[in-house]
Amino acid sequence: MIDRVAIDAVMIGESKLFARGEYSSFDKRPVDYPVTVGVEGLVGDTQTDRRYHGGPDKAVHFYPADHYAFWADLIPDLAPKFVAGGFGENLSASGLTEDQVFVGDHWQMGSVIFEVAQGRQPCWKVDARFNRDGVVRQVVKTGRSGWYFRVIQPGVIVAGENMRLVVRPQQTWSVARVTAAILLKRATPAEFADLARLPALAQGWRERAERNAA
Repeated sequence: MIDRVAIDAVMIGESKLFARGEYSSFDKRPVDYPVTVGVEGLVGDTQTDRRYHGGPDKAVHFYPADHYAFWADLIPDLAPKFVAGGFGENLSASGLTEDQVFVGDHWQMGSVIFEVAQGRQPCWKVDARFNRDGVVRQVVKTGRSGWYFRVIQPGVIVAGENMRLVVRPQQTWSVARVTAAILLKRATPAEFADLARLPALAQGWRERAERNAA
């Protein structure tokens, strides 16, 4: 069991003209100074479209650095773009992937305690970021989407610190399994009902699980 990783990069982004004439905060860049983290996310990081992004259940996006090599091999001409921040993430580290993390996990970095709330459902902005149609489909198909943390205990973090597992209340629903269930419908009605009962599951995904359990 992986219970500790070193965070390679902490990233924030400002709202700016992105694609299709729309503004977005998708373009996130690494910072090397301490960053304050509150219940809405990292101070200095913005969420332009609050209908679909941000909020306590999606305060901080973690993306496994392990996946960058996969994408570089799959799409070699875009390899230089598959680096920290490429998928709009706030945190990145090697050695921790979706099948090793479970909904409800508490992870501590610096003075901050995060709780795993849901997987990430990518949108068209991933394709726009890489100027390539089909990347979003591959993210969903392969399950390489990362996950969202909510913030249980605000505080301060800085790149290079360790993030360690504090508590794991269940070991049935990994982020990989939850994301496959919600985005690809890979679950039975009974399994969806079980998923919907997870106390830590984000409200939006809980409602989707409940609909599929009926």
